Amino acid sequence: MWWRSASFILDRQQEQNTSLPPNPESLLLSSPPPSMADSLQNPKPDISAYYQTRAAHHAVVTSDWLAQAQSAVSIQTNDDVSSGSDGRVAPTGGGTGGDNKTFSVIDEFNSWRQQPDLAEAVAAIRALAAVIRASQATTMMELEIELKKASDSLKAWDATSISLTAGCDLFMRYVTRTSALEYEDFNSARYRLIERAEKFGEISYKARRIIAMLSQDFIFDGCTILVHGFSRVVLEVLKTAAENKKHFRVFCTEGRPDRTGLRLSNELAKLDVPVKLLIDSAVAYTMDEVDMVLVGADGVVESGGIINMMGTYQIALVSHSMNKPVYVAAESYKFARLYPLDQKDMGLALRTIDFGVPIPSKVEVEKSARDYTPPQYLTLLFTDLGVLTPSVVSDELIQLYL
Repeated sequence: MWWRSASFILDRQQEQNTSLPPNPESLLLSSPPPSMADSLQNPKPDISAYYQTRAAHHAVVTSDWLAQAQSAVSIQTNDDVSSGSDGRVAPTGGGTGGDNKTFSVIDEFNSWRQQPDLAEAVAAIRALAAVIRASQATTMMELEIELKKASDSLKAWDATSISLTAGCDLFMRYVTRTSALEYEDFNSARYRLIERAEKFGEISYKARRIIAMLSQDFIFDGCTILVHGFSRVVLEVLKTAAENKKHFRVFCTEGRPDRTGLRLSNELAKLDVPVKLLIDSAVAYTMDEVDMVLVGADGVVESGGIINMMGTYQIALVSHSMNKPVYVAAESYKFARLYPLDQKDMGLALRTIDFGVPIPSKVEVEKSARDYTPPQYLTLLFTDLGVLTPSVVSDELIQLYL
């Protein structure tokens, strides 16, 4: 199995960029922009927030993205220590809307989600880190209870989102794994938790870039890549390959009903990457021209399989039957402690579908937004932990949740 250390990759990139100006993406690690929480609450509770917010979370990265991001984060929140004698940090509360309002983890989460290139799970991690900073707890037990309640609130905000649940669970394991007994007082232990929370958030934020670098050895000149749906980590992989002057072309499925493939094709066209747009039912027809399949994932489960946008399973079946490799690009915070046995053995994520014509009430419409692809149809997973075979995923999950 091919393996390369993520830390080695980052060190090498840092050495190569010592003479270059700072990367504007680093500006996104600063405080979140002012909240729009009131407009971001789940507007249709009868339909899963997974599908309602899919277009927002997988938004097209336009040429004006960096300028908008820098403008958004230029408004810094006040990080000064409060005037109280206990030395606690005043709540940043990007979503509180005022100094007199109680800190809300949901508001903070929604505030972070406004950053155009920040994944939902990373926004949750940032919000949980803010909970520690804003906490008024005086003991470790109180702080852990407060964190647990905040985590449960975020997971309940959209129970269908696998990455959101996995991100919250991994944060809790990573941050609370440190022992408070080694510190003389509570404040020292609390600041240690804040350090670990910020570190975990930074690791999660950099995951996409690490994956893009690790995957480059698998993209060769003259290859044809089939992609399905809009995944920001897949876009980063292809963007990095284009920046490395690799010559390849991409087949994008349309991605009905939200046409995420159309949005991805638009972005690749801006990078001068040759793109061909396919209707979803043309996958088998064009598979003989494809050298590899590259997809993202909403979640990576314990079996080594993935849960992703509807249609991924059938693409993997066709690819497997024609001996085409299927690669998955997924951040480690999407590793979830789930073990689905079939397509129905996972939580529903419903979607609205507009066929353009009236549908008789007697006709049943399939509204599920995602499917499960078993590990035997996947070749490799590109993650920030390294390039993994599906059989290794369970071992990595054990390490993550220890």
